[in-house]
Amino acid sequence: MAAAGAEERRGAWGAAGPERGPGPGAVPLGSLLSRLPLSAPPPRRRTASQCKPEPPLLRTSKRTIYTAGRPPWYSETGAPVDEAFVIGLCGGSASGKTTVATRIIEALDVPWVVLLSMDSFYKVLDEGQQALAARSDYNFDHPDAFDFELLVNVLRKLKKGKSVKVPVYDFTTHSRRREWKTVYGANVIVFEGILAFANKELLKLLDMKVFVDTDSDIRLVRRLQRDIMERGRDIVGVIKQYNKFVKPAFEQYIEPTVQVADIVVPRGGENFVALDLIVQHVHSQLEKREITVRATLASAHQGQPLPKTLSVLENTPQVRGMHTIIRNKDTTRDEFIFYSKRLMRLLIEHALSFLPLKSVTVETPQGTTYEGKRFHRQRITGVSILRAGETMEQALTAVCKDIRLGKILIQTNHDTGEPELHYLRLPKEISEDYVILMDSTVSTGAAAMMAVRVLLDHDVQEDRIFLLSLLMAEMGVHSVAYAFPRVRIITTAVDKRINEEFHIIPGIGEGGGGAGRGQPPALQPPALQPPALQPPALQPLAVPRGPALLSLALSPSPLGNFGDRYFGTDAPSACCESEAMDC
Repeated sequence: MAAAGAEERRGAWGAAGPERGPGPGAVPLGSLLSRLPLSAPPPRRRTASQCKPEPPLLRTSKRTIYTAGRPPWYSETGAPVDEAFVIGLCGGSASGKTTVATRIIEALDVPWVVLLSMDSFYKVLDEGQQALAARSDYNFDHPDAFDFELLVNVLRKLKKGKSVKVPVYDFTTHSRRREWKTVYGANVIVFEGILAFANKELLKLLDMKVFVDTDSDIRLVRRLQRDIMERGRDIVGVIKQYNKFVKPAFEQYIEPTVQVADIVVPRGGENFVALDLIVQHVHSQLEKREITVRATLASAHQGQPLPKTLSVLENTPQVRGMHTIIRNKDTTRDEFIFYSKRLMRLLIEHALSFLPLKSVTVETPQGTTYEGKRFHRQRITGVSILRAGETMEQALTAVCKDIRLGKILIQTNHDTGEPELHYLRLPKEISEDYVILMDSTVSTGAAAMMAVRVLLDHDVQEDRIFLLSLLMAEMGVHSVAYAFPRVRIITTAVDKRINEEFHIIPGIGEGGGGAGRGQPPALQPPALQPPALQPPALQPLAVPRGPALLSLALSPSPLGNFGDRYFGTDAPSACCESEAMDC
């Protein structure tokens, strides 16, 4: 597809090029002109650039699309395997790039899609440039108006699966807002902008290049309508800016880049034939990138000695006695909870002993000195793998004052058997923290590996991650240690076997609501969806958010798993949101 020349591509999609007509299905120019306001423009609205993730639910005029969790994007070694697939959309101002992007996303019907707009990467204007912009004398369509260095760095990190901060540009003040958006977890990135093909480094990051070709008269009327109605500008200023900057920039910088496009789409979002072909190609590329992790883990590391990074709580008679109680299928729920909490508290206290402590000298009330230890300066954050990992949060908060908490929901896809990431909520600025990652049980290690990979993608240092679990299988210990040799693994016991359902034997009741456990997310009908999920444009992060989504995803698991024994089969786990959280 990429090898075809520009003329051949145009022939494949219909008439295109300098002599462009509106074509069938295009909106007549007279109809667009009739929509322009004849009266004075309304007061300015505070409008901003649109770089947003698509949430797990998309509503279109014809249907409601439910997306699934994010499958593994890494191998059994823990390293990312394939980068995100990036679709670049280029075209003149108001050519319909965002409409095409939305149509592609709707038709793809895949989870974890990010829409990244070039508008977010305008440079910050100084006072002189601000004055020029107020008089419509600043050229926003010139390559020098964009921060290409920041744009390339953000897109490169996002393509590699890293968490990124994206600026939000305010078009009314011509400045960046203080709050940047955090975006993470893209399988597909749709990047759109007027100069999307104008930078060589940027072109290297695009897997598919699509040029949206729309008649210049149609683009002018759309721009008039947008700038007057949405950005509070007057018609004289808009036309002045168009003639002075927009039209010349299109002819000099934008139109020539059609030569590098893989696909030219005349008439933008109305060209459904072209959009269908784009979607088919993307689907074929994604199918080639499917990864299987669990089966590989199940057959690896057999007979090897346990790693040095593993620490098991001393098997005292007291610990052995508590294990006897919680492993007994006849134990009442009250006793199961009570003794599980005791073990969790011991496990947390044991884990804290591995934190780096510095020697300090303090003065006692008697006026003498005492040589002691103190955890110095660094912050501790707890992250639970939902839902059973939440059971350990109370023990953690009981011994760590004012600790911050995050949550990760990972569940098994029962068609593929692979873990999938459904929900992510991490505290802001987590990269320098020591992170205590909690799950009740670890069998194959698939969920734990995915959770560790998420933390690494948020720049948490590997040797600052402590994986805590009440019970682990030897397979899970080996899997995590092989992939992440600097992660410290801490548990109260290690069992040798797992069965064909990946349950630990003799076990404790497998953890509920995570990979290898539980049922797939049960989404409610569209009418019952929480307001936080609509409309899609308001979803600020690259992943599903909100406690309501968690309650949908945390459906009861098979009888006997840890989460059901702890929470009860008809009680969803409690979930707290914090304003200090980020993705």
